Amino acid sequence: MINEQVISFSLPYPEREDRLVRVFVPEHEEGETFPVIYMTDGQNLFDKESSGFGCWYTREAVREERAASGKAAIIVGVHNVDPWREKELMPKSIGAIVCPEEVRPRIDPQGEVFDDFLVSTLIPAVEARFPVKTGRENRAFCGSSMGGLMSFFTVLRHPELYSAAGVLSPAFLLYSEADMRRWLGETLGAYKPFLCLYTGAEGELEAEICRSLAWTYAILRERYPEAQLKYVVKPEQIHHEIAWEPIFRDFLHLFLTQK
Repeated sequence: MINEQVISFSLPYPEREDRLVRVFVPEHEEGETFPVIYMTDGQNLFDKESSGFGCWYTREAVREERAASGKAAIIVGVHNVDPWREKELMPKSIGAIVCPEEVRPRIDPQGEVFDDFLVSTLIPAVEARFPVKTGRENRAFCGSSMGGLMSFFTVLRHPELYSAAGVLSPAFLLYSEADMRRWLGETLGAYKPFLCLYTGAEGELEAEICRSLAWTYAILRERYPEAQLKYVVKPEQIHHEIAWEPIFRDFLHLFLTQK
């Protein structure tokens, strides 16, 4: 039996310093392989010490899921830290960023660069080094806030690579409803990954995110199988890891048991 472990390593990132990645591998037998969930904000996933905001306790979630269903996943967390986090989790191709005119010159969306890093660098590196199952049905992506936006973007942009996305409190408020409709019309194809869409509604930011997720969900319902969408609103929840931790556990269970 090989003990569980969190393994840290770095990968080259375009025009920046190498990017820290941490990977949780559950306890396993020699030769055993697992599905994998790629996640943004790796600094918040495994322990309170590395997080400045709160922890998702993904290791504990995987342990509990294995005890309950017999299934487990490898968790891959990419660190996203200031001053680059917002830029690299903000795709440009969805549309113009909705913001005051005086702020617009400072906006520099680079989500496509991060997406290319995920597809061209991260996935091959993980599959070469760790005991992961390959194929789209064994890959998912998950994130919250700006990371929820990126999860939505990269999974729908590459449905041949991912079968599911955890889209938690996503920053859809950065775009207009018209641009989101256009982008989805141009992007959605034959493959329809499972989307777990979640938001709270407590506090000004989360309430605005709730409104933007509602109209995005309405657009999706026009062209998406209902069975491939899970839409959860918890009005009492704030924009914080304390809300995202239990929703991640639900997403983990759905990804592992519905495949």
